Amino acid sequence: MMENSSPDRRGLGASWQQASQAATLVVGSLVGAAVTGLMPVQDLEAWGWRVPFFIGLLIVPIGLYIRSQVEESAEFAELGTARDHSPLKQVLASQSRQLIAGLGLVIVWTVCTYFFLIYMPTYATRQLGLAQSASLISNSVGLLVLMVLAPVFGHLSDRVGRKPLLLGAAAAIAILAYPLIAALTHAPSIGTLVVVQSGMAVLIAAFAGPAPAALGELYPTNVRSTGMSLAYNGAVTIFGGFAPFIATWLIAKTGNNLAPAFYVVASALASLIALLFMRETAFMTTISSRSNSIYAST
Repeated sequence: MMENSSPDRRGLGASWQQASQAATLVVGSLVGAAVTGLMPVQDLEAWGWRVPFFIGLLIVPIGLYIRSQVEESAEFAELGTARDHSPLKQVLASQSRQLIAGLGLVIVWTVCTYFFLIYMPTYATRQLGLAQSASLISNSVGLLVLMVLAPVFGHLSDRVGRKPLLLGAAAAIAILAYPLIAALTHAPSIGTLVVVQSGMAVLIAAFAGPAPAALGELYPTNVRSTGMSLAYNGAVTIFGGFAPFIATWLIAKTGNNLAPAFYVVASALASLIALLFMRETAFMTTISSRSNSIYAST
């Protein structure tokens, strides 16, 4: 998406990755709300929980068709024989600082997405005693906010730069995560849940809108796919994927339903530190296949 966008629209182009991801999660939340809200409990526990999984299988032929029809971007095709045949080795050898930067960039992005927009229905049901179907509907509202606003912030990053939005969003998350979760735990209701999830979705969109382009711009074309894969999947696996487990563990260890807020704040601070050492990449007219100068020296 980024490589097929013009240099002044890379933020907008790449932001559709996050918007489309949010759209699929909206569908998942609505299917979950329908299944839990319409089916008797005994049917849901006996076989109904399998329905969303069968629906999910529909993506397999669609994904295979799309993958078979997608052509390489002109930016990558222009490399020709200059393509790196050992991209993993190249990334580890000469792009280690960009790799660390990418990991730092993704931490708060993935932790907030997993906690506030994936795990939250479980948290609201188990810890706060709210109805599961209503919690899933609230989750859908938050995801819709993210879906709509991610391209808006991605487009804005093409005008004002990636770094101001990323820094501002990470700082706002660090400041607001605890009071918002505290408000929810002290006055648990579907209305409060909608407000908290929608408010956090705005901040997540402010970060996740410009983040895909910023992550791609960290790496030169010849190793971009490998660099992005290592940074993104590493952070998602370690920090985001374990967010529900860590949140549950923190609550069990402390007996405090507010404990997950500290994990969210810590993730925001980690990303803030990484962002402070990143240079602005939005206004580069081209991204050199051999450039290593995107990440500021320290």
